[in-house]
Amino acid sequence: MSQRLERVNVAALRVALISTGLIAVAYAAISLVVVMYVTNNLTSQVDSRLLSSLNRIVENPVAPVTIAPGGTRDPGGTRFSAPLLYWVKRSDGSVLSPNTTVALPVEPTLVSNPITLVVSGEEMRFVGANVGDGYVVIGQTLDPVDRARSTVVTGELIVGVALLVLVFFGALAIGRRVGAPIELARQRQMEFTADASHELRTPLSVIEAQTSLALNQERDGSWYRSAFQRVGNEAQRMRHLVDDMLWLARVDSLPGKPESEPVDLGVLAQQAVDRFTAVAETRGLRLTLRVAGESHVVLGSAAWLDRLVGVLIDNACKYAPAAGSVAVTVDSVGGRERMAIDDSGPGIAPDERARIFDRFHRGSDRPGGAGLGLAIADAVVRRTGGRWEVTTSSLGGVSMAVSWPRAEAAS
Repeated sequence: MSQRLERVNVAALRVALISTGLIAVAYAAISLVVVMYVTNNLTSQVDSRLLSSLNRIVENPVAPVTIAPGGTRDPGGTRFSAPLLYWVKRSDGSVLSPNTTVALPVEPTLVSNPITLVVSGEEMRFVGANVGDGYVVIGQTLDPVDRARSTVVTGELIVGVALLVLVFFGALAIGRRVGAPIELARQRQMEFTADASHELRTPLSVIEAQTSLALNQERDGSWYRSAFQRVGNEAQRMRHLVDDMLWLARVDSLPGKPESEPVDLGVLAQQAVDRFTAVAETRGLRLTLRVAGESHVVLGSAAWLDRLVGVLIDNACKYAPAAGSVAVTVDSVGGRERMAIDDSGPGIAPDERARIFDRFHRGSDRPGGAGLGLAIADAVVRRTGGRWEVTTSSLGGVSMAVSWPRAEAAS
């Protein structure tokens, strides 16, 4: 199975990588937009605070500063301890800063609208305005903005890695889950075509050989009759094979279950037994029917169920030995209607029971049949809501039993 699905695994891995790459690109773009938005928003808050403080100083030039003084570094480790730092350029050109020893990196009068400058290796935001006969510049560190941005980036990295891992393994699992049935169906179709070609080759070879012999030289009438009989047998075999393949193809193309109607399994089994009575007599088989109770109604397609019963009885008659027995039983078990066909044949080995429904699989080398009968039976059982029970028969062979919900429960 693993070798059969190797192509699916490779394709699923490729799809997972492509999906992960696309998600990674999209996530990176979204993350960049989020970081820019957070940075701009926090910077705008700093600008609002600076402008508000500057406006208060402009409106009250007598007491321009109401900020608590502080040193150049607070115990927490930030470079500037005071939340807001300010510088005053007096009319004589000197620049004073009551709450910091850090010098402005530019001429104070060059600072007006909010601007970002690097002071002692740290980014700060500045605004400035004329106050009386001097010029005041107010600044605040952008360290809180940097910390918030780092927190957002770290969170995005953690979420991004988890998301990409989830996307990769999710896409890989979905790809395998979706691709496996398709690949198996494709391989089954190829195997079906190869097996059908092999089965058709044998009768065609016989027909071709008989035709060549008949055309090579004149033969007597008895030879031609024998040749035509062989050709007719092979043609009949081909027709049965083609009919079975067409039936399976139609079943595979149906989207759901066939149209259902009430069907009495007892009546269906009686009709099938009547049809196969002559077949059983020619082989010296004892074909019996036992119907327990009066009514065993299920919901299903009468034509499909009739074909199922015919396949099972035909198989039982084919594999039962001469003077053997085939028993058909219809009864009710646990609220389900059950039909069982038992034979006295060689039976089916337990390790073979898992493959008996495979198309073109034959459990023995006995001539006749192409290995499609039980595949058709299995298709009918699955499409009509039945349940298989393959066990050893009390007659010594195999017991092929199928059960369905009772019609009242099914409806």
